[in-house]
Amino acid sequence: MNSENSYRFVSRLTRRTLALVLAGGRGTRLKQLTDWRAKPAMPFGGKFRIIDFPLSNCINSGIRQIAVLTQYKSHSLIRHIQKGWSFLRGEFGEFVELMPAAQQRVNEAWYQGTADAVCQNLNIIRSHNPEYILVLAGDHIYKMDYGPMIAEHVEKKADMTVGCLEVPLEMAKSFGVMSINDKERIMHFTEKPVQPEPTPNDPEKALASMGIYVFNAEFLYEELQRDAELSISSHDFGKDIIPSLIGTHRVFAYRFRDVQKSEQPYWRDVGTVDAFWEANMELVSVTPHLNLYDQHWPIWTYQEQLPPAKFVFNDDERRGMAVDSMVSGGCLISGAKIKNSLLFSNVKLNSYSSLKQAIVLPDVEIGRHCSLKKVIIDKGVYIPPNTVIGQNLEEDAKRFYVSEGGVVVITPQMLGQQVHNAN
Repeated sequence: MNSENSYRFVSRLTRRTLALVLAGGRGTRLKQLTDWRAKPAMPFGGKFRIIDFPLSNCINSGIRQIAVLTQYKSHSLIRHIQKGWSFLRGEFGEFVELMPAAQQRVNEAWYQGTADAVCQNLNIIRSHNPEYILVLAGDHIYKMDYGPMIAEHVEKKADMTVGCLEVPLEMAKSFGVMSINDKERIMHFTEKPVQPEPTPNDPEKALASMGIYVFNAEFLYEELQRDAELSISSHDFGKDIIPSLIGTHRVFAYRFRDVQKSEQPYWRDVGTVDAFWEANMELVSVTPHLNLYDQHWPIWTYQEQLPPAKFVFNDDERRGMAVDSMVSGGCLISGAKIKNSLLFSNVKLNSYSSLKQAIVLPDVEIGRHCSLKKVIIDKGVYIPPNTVIGQNLEEDAKRFYVSEGGVVVITPQMLGQQVHNAN
């Protein structure tokens, strides 16, 4: 198959694919950062939300029929999608559709598991008449062209294909782990095993599911309805659906390939405070693994129309400056110093203050003479003048959350500021 025919083949397949983005999870390991928003709605990278990455992957892959399944505290997520993802043209059959759990189309319960979330919306999914269904997790950071995965699914005459990558054994305990044969057919699958099975070529790693699945649509409908009738099932893809198909149906693995074709494909589960801080901090390095400046694979989002970032004052002790940092629109750095930090939009940093290794979410103001190190500051926080955080973690832990890696999380509620803003 020549390259032109291959491209047309993949394009036809993606046009017949409906993507379902599972975006209902709270993300409890992010602690107070998800008290008022779902994990997929978490800001990331200075101007994006986590969910922008799988949604952008869909658009860039040629998949323009997308449904987002929401559940936990979804207002912020829904508003972001309405503002930032309404550019698709309905008259061309393109859409990003929201499927809230509260519809109670099948019963009066919330989504019981990932498979149940899809099953409860089967009538809507069927109405779009897709030939293939792509199921995605809405809370991971990566770039991926889904077209080749769907094409390989079709070429292998698979019933289901599972996206996977190799991860360290200790990390694999949090994922579905599989073993495959030389044809990449899945022979065994265990969800969150206590002792993950290592890969044959590297005893320190395991082959883990990315939570990315391709199904033949009719096959998925049948399996979801079968699973829904089982009282002992938790109605989850990893725990129930995949293991039940191994050995009786054609279930294959598809190894993750980064669109940048790097030796180590970039994929991050930013599900803990430390992982979230580290992934954002990676972006301010000279050559980060995740290239946000890639014009060939852009990450789309909603962004307010804001003025450029501004740096003022140039005295020895009062100089507005930032080094090895990212500063978003609307920020005002007034005689303060920033080093190895990432600032989201509309952050105001007042004179004689300093930030180091800080992640500052939107609409934060930091008073004068503050010193903050290795912190995540939630949206809407006001840091009073003369505040020092990050130098004495034992004292910090009395007021804030301090992670195992020494990252201090600061929310409005911790400072007695009842913002309750879920944006």
